[in-house]
Amino acid sequence: MKNTSWKHFLLAGLGLLAAGAVKAQEPVLPIPEPKQVEWQKMETYAFVHFGLNTFNDREWGYGDSDPNTFNPTRLNCEQWVRTFKEAGLTGVILTAKHHDGFCLWPTQLTEYCIRNTPYKDGQGDVVGDLCEACKKYGIKFAVYLSPWDRNHADYGTPAYVEYYHKQLRELMTNYGEVFEVWFDGANGGDGYYGGAKESRTIDRRNYYNYPKIYEILDELQPNAVIFGDGGPGCRWVGNEGGYASPTNWSFLRKGEVYPGYPNYRELQYGHADGNQWVPAECDVSIRPGWFYHPEEDDKVKTPEQLADLYYRNVGHNGTFLLNFPVNREGLISKTDSINAVKFHQIIQKELGVDLLKSLKAKVSNSRKGHDAMALTDGDYDTYWATEDGVTKASIEYRFPNPVKINRMMLQEYIPLGQRVKSFTVEYEDKKGDWKLVQLNEETTTIGYKRLLRFPTVEARKLRVTINDARGPIVLNRVAAFWGGEGSDDIFQVKNTNYNSSNYTMVGVSEEESKKAVDKNEATTCYVSGDHILIDLGSAKPVTSVYYLPDQSEQNNGIIANYELYGGVDENSVKTLLAKGEFSNIEHNPIRQEIHFAPQTARFLLLKSTKTLHAANGKLGVAELGVVEP
Repeated sequence: MKNTSWKHFLLAGLGLLAAGAVKAQEPVLPIPEPKQVEWQKMETYAFVHFGLNTFNDREWGYGDSDPNTFNPTRLNCEQWVRTFKEAGLTGVILTAKHHDGFCLWPTQLTEYCIRNTPYKDGQGDVVGDLCEACKKYGIKFAVYLSPWDRNHADYGTPAYVEYYHKQLRELMTNYGEVFEVWFDGANGGDGYYGGAKESRTIDRRNYYNYPKIYEILDELQPNAVIFGDGGPGCRWVGNEGGYASPTNWSFLRKGEVYPGYPNYRELQYGHADGNQWVPAECDVSIRPGWFYHPEEDDKVKTPEQLADLYYRNVGHNGTFLLNFPVNREGLISKTDSINAVKFHQIIQKELGVDLLKSLKAKVSNSRKGHDAMALTDGDYDTYWATEDGVTKASIEYRFPNPVKINRMMLQEYIPLGQRVKSFTVEYEDKKGDWKLVQLNEETTTIGYKRLLRFPTVEARKLRVTINDARGPIVLNRVAAFWGGEGSDDIFQVKNTNYNSSNYTMVGVSEEESKKAVDKNEATTCYVSGDHILIDLGSAKPVTSVYYLPDQSEQNNGIIANYELYGGVDENSVKTLLAKGEFSNIEHNPIRQEIHFAPQTARFLLLKSTKTLHAANGKLGVAELGVVEP
């Protein structure tokens, strides 16, 4: 990919000092393009999911929703961007077209777009409005253009690929520079397809002609980073929980990962032996769902939960892509805005004062011209490096007086590659004894940024030891912080707001059945077969059922498509109450709710018509509840 800033990058990467040229540290391949470095420096940026799904209470629309339902009454893109600025977010990616095929700009390529809605009498352009708001407030702009299109009649044929390329050209031409282009890995399946309600499959590796797409982007947006399951600019992190593994390499084996890659969980770690620089982007929604749903108004992630995620995405060598489901008025809801801003304030407070600033380090080895003062000088493009062949070294700081510490930051100078494979952190206490800091995660990779949290220690000295690396060590920052009172809490709070009537599962042991009603997401009830039969004990009116799939990393036995039946007799549970899909449940296994007209029933039968990650022919249920009116 081309990039206009290559000259500046080359000078920085070679480590040329103002006082005169010094023998440069050789890069250890693979290395990033300049635009990938600038992208990673953005660290946190916003996602916006907004469209027909917002007004039809869907996550993945089928492509059959009426455009007349799209009519936000107070849409204000400047309100969105002001929230992002106050929350410290550096850019925004807009879902210009999601899987339902509805376009948020007045395209002439399809009638399924904002032109044919009541909003502004068909004169609206959300893409254009957000682009202008970003320019006004000084943040970067980007777009999501779903390759899958559940509305287009030609999807699955060569004609659709031609249409999709034209869509991409239109977006990349009319709205100025974008920092990223987002290609979702969800492709092919059930859809409306111009009225042909059917399932269509495609060759995910080859159907869209990605080489041609990359040519288009090279031509029109050479500075845009391309997101995809396997990049090439940045990769999906393998979950929609918003976190990367503590061990996180910015590499992938070229050509191996593709949209819908079955071993996607390894994307949390990267490929240690990869030959292509493809860093991880960690996407997560501030609410359980990606699109707005009124019933999630009380389920917004707290500032503390968002801060916890920041330490586990940016602090694990990734970036933080935080989604805001814009509401039906066309605004970011108040709670979402407040919590995002407070999250930023927490990070500013906890990482605001670097206790190592201006201190001189004692190091075990240094390359000429790259001494340890570079670690605290505030200049990104200066770095400390060890001599050729030296892959183990220590950095030690002495404080004038003992200080409290419970946060640390380490950064490698990634223009020259990612190298560190293992490190340790120690402190000398007031008695003069050296002790390891008590971390709750392994200390392996560093990359662009590694953030460490640990119980507060009082240290006279602080020492970082690099135990192993892929080449000579190259670090451009070491920092230490004390987050203040209360910052020792290392948290991960989950929503356990469950309300349900009592019931028993037919054909399941009492002990196993209890796991589905214990309000503990960590326990999973396994039910043999493809259905779950619930006995409410007596006939009573019911209005909805909720289902939380197995929450383990394996997500065993997920119900992806369902049918729900009711009846007053165990042998005649035949009344169909609801059927459908749990959209995106494989990658976002959150609580699902099935709503239906009030029905009097004693027995409910939840049948899986499509099961993912089937665990020995069993369905995995973390929680299951029945809601009465």
